[in-house]
Amino acid sequence: EQIMLVFYAGNKSQDSGIAEMEELPVPHNIKISNITCDSFKISWEMDSKSKDRITHYFIDLNKKENKNSNKFKHKDVPTKLVAKAVPLPMTVRGHWFLSPRTEYTVAVQTASKQVDGDYVVSEWSEIIEFCTADYSKVHLTQLLEKAEVIAGRMLKLSVFYRNQHKEYFDYIREHHGNAMQPSVKDNSGSHGSPISGKLEGIFFSCNTEFNTGKPPQDSPYGRYRYEIAAEKLFNPNTNLYFGDFYCMYTAYHYVILVIAPVGSPGDEFCKQRLPQLNIKDNKFLTCDEEGGVMVYHHAQDVILEVIYTDPVDLSLGTVAEITGHQLMSLSTANAKKDPSCKTCNISVGR
Repeated sequence: EQIMLVFYAGNKSQDSGIAEMEELPVPHNIKISNITCDSFKISWEMDSKSKDRITHYFIDLNKKENKNSNKFKHKDVPTKLVAKAVPLPMTVRGHWFLSPRTEYTVAVQTASKQVDGDYVVSEWSEIIEFCTADYSKVHLTQLLEKAEVIAGRMLKLSVFYRNQHKEYFDYIREHHGNAMQPSVKDNSGSHGSPISGKLEGIFFSCNTEFNTGKPPQDSPYGRYRYEIAAEKLFNPNTNLYFGDFYCMYTAYHYVILVIAPVGSPGDEFCKQRLPQLNIKDNKFLTCDEEGGVMVYHHAQDVILEVIYTDPVDLSLGTVAEITGHQLMSLSTANAKKDPSCKTCNISVGR
């Protein structure tokens, strides 16, 4: 049964002023289940003695302190919740105090509301720890719909490219038999993203300059650029997935797409977790046949970050030095998403 929670701003000094009556049963053997990115079910056991006097449950929910916790989270959100005593398990939900992929501690006490409005309370239960889940496909579909609104018109492209330092390409040739290897995606983007720290792939860009139709000459990721014809990575034998939509306190937005060869481990991973896009017809990156030739388009108004989930042999493309600048300010490595942006946030935990 789902319940409405209201905040209870009690503190220890008030609690101790509560009348001592026959002791209420203390919850024990707490179980947390059905965890999503912004809800969970909680149940526990308690002695039957004085059970019929319980009118409410108090739930003390706290974020486990983490040195890297989001600095932009309001620290003063009250997390002591009071709920009517409903049959267990009880659902606790609320995006204003639950964030995805975050560790929490929870403790419970039983309470009996008195005629004068005060509460008699039990001792606190033991403290339980749990971690909320990633965004589900439902949440990612909401993000996808928001991204579609600002994607803009489609421009032609012919290559995917990846910028790195010279040392990177030398290392690939020496130690990996000339093949770039997938690596685990960092934690940039949405906090609830199911691909962060889990999906393995190789990052490519595909954005073009409006006037030339070619990749821009500047890059934040090193002076050497690997270019590969679009059809070598993206074709009818690959699936396309929407991975994320975010900004970093800037005017421009990023969309992460995943290209996975059909039936590959990356494809299986994405099928479970990400919304799939039609490769011929979507708002971000398309591949279609025109007169026997594959034609490619990308969205103009977002910066696309494309993750390809299999190794890529350098011999399939070319490596050359770029002539432009290395714009470090554009780097997205472990970048934090702006939690206050109306364009790219959905109303579940940030």
